[in-house]
Amino acid sequence: MAAYENRYWWSNDGLRLHARDYAAADAGAGDHPPILCLPGLTRNARDFANLADRLSSAGWRVIVAEFRGRGESGYAKDSMSYVPLTYVQDVEALLTELGITRFVAIGTSLGGIVAMLLAGAGRGVMAGAVLNDIGPEINPDGLARLRAYVGKPANHPTWMHAARALADANAAIYPNYAIGDWLAMAKRLYRLNSTGRIVLDYDLKIAEPLRVPGNEAGPDMWRALDRLTGVPVLVVRGALSDILDARVADRMIASLDRAELVTIADTGHAPTLDEPEAIAAIDRLLARVAEERQPA
Repeated sequence: MAAYENRYWWSNDGLRLHARDYAAADAGAGDHPPILCLPGLTRNARDFANLADRLSSAGWRVIVAEFRGRGESGYAKDSMSYVPLTYVQDVEALLTELGITRFVAIGTSLGGIVAMLLAGAGRGVMAGAVLNDIGPEINPDGLARLRAYVGKPANHPTWMHAARALADANAAIYPNYAIGDWLAMAKRLYRLNSTGRIVLDYDLKIAEPLRVPGNEAGPDMWRALDRLTGVPVLVVRGALSDILDARVADRMIASLDRAELVTIADTGHAPTLDEPEAIAAIDRLLARVAEERQPA
């Protein structure tokens, strides 16, 4: 397993935030732009551990940010700050802290929304992007599912109890998972608290903005996506996804001039990016990025 350095930075409103920084194993690969990984709504840096290990071993620096209220990042006093535009500001502060002006974004779900908004804001130069099971439009059925479970407390006496609870709730999303897969997911999504219970590793208040009536309105995400024109883009979609419709994914590919769509069979929201098809597609995208190194 590749080593990483814990990075901490401060948000504009005084929260101490956390990221993992995986150095490139090949010191001669300095021409590669760093890769910035952005997790999903309830997730944290552990979701990208396998990907970061693999890519850093292949010569890429990988930075995995944890949004406020998740993992080792601080919990916000104002729950209404748990919204994409605030996450964008937090990530911009991280990029400034690290002196990064050109990067590849890999965003799952919420992380993909943040990646599109970063592109739309013109923050730095995005050298490439992977949008994992997310697009400018979200299926209302999937949004309703998220609202139904996000923010509900859950705790378990053992990791196996947590794994079985995840299996019961998510069997339709990952129909081919065995208990070992659910146990691995539990160890990414939960943490051990001070009383020895297995609990969710995020601030339950992240759900509050989701439940505000009319809060679906926001930036024009199609316009944000348009800013990725001319950039290598990979759209990964779970074939069973209730978040990214196939028609939206197809429209994304049609609207971008350098985009590829890869659909992961027998998978809902969201692919882990450990699937062979996703691994091969990410490698193809990074090969294109490496060929387009900016002159010094």
